[in-house]
Amino acid sequence: VQLVESGGDLVQPGGSLRLSCATSGFTFSRYVMSWYRQAPGKERELVASIATAGGSADYAAAVQGRFSISRDNAKNTVYLQMYALQPEDTAVYYCKAIASWDPLRHYWGQGTQVTVSS
Repeated sequence: VQLVESGGDLVQPGGSLRLSCATSGFTFSRYVMSWYRQAPGKERELVASIATAGGSADYAAAVQGRFSISRDNAKNTVYLQMYALQPEDTAVYYCKAIASWDPLRHYWGQGTQVTVSS
C-alpha cells in the first residue's frame, strides 16, 4: 500500500495550492479519503473528507469555503485545492484512506509541507 502526497510548497498569503495524493495497493474506490494537517506543536487535525463515490464532502470550519477536496477513482488519486491560504494553514498535510466497511482499516501517506509566508 502506498499513498504519496505531492504539491506542497512555500506560498504567499492569499495564494493557492493544489495537493495530490496518488495511491496504490488497495481498492481506492472503496475507501473514504481524507486530508489531515499537523502544524508544529499541534495535534493532527482533519481538514476534509470525501465519500467513496465523491458525491459528498465535509470540511473543517477553518477551511470551509477556501478548500475543496475531490477524487478521481480512475486515477486512484485524491486532491485538495486550497485557496486564500493564510499563515495559519502552514502545516504538513497528510492523506488518509479509510475503509468504508471498517474504519479501523486505514492507511496514511508520508505528508507534504505547506508553508504560507511572505
